Amino acid sequence: MNEKNPDPDPFTTPGLEPGGGVPPGETPPAEGSTPWAGPQETYNPPKGWAKGPLTLIIIVVVLCAAFFLAFALVLAR
Repeated sequence: MNEKNPDPDPFTTPGLEPGGGVPPGETPPAEGSTPWAGPQETYNPPKGWAKGPLTLIIIVVVLCAAFFLAFALVLAR
């Protein structure tokens, strides 16, 4: 790793007490940023809906609409 340690050195940071504590009235040092932390994501699925599930959803919606339309027509008689 060529990354430099982002954490401040407790021996050279002003205002730190022995053991890493901060006395009252002092601002603690900023925390380090570690953008490389966590697992490397290697698989990014494509955005949007696949054709199969979208087609199935459309078919179910059309069938439900046809059922309710037929039901309304039967009740209207």
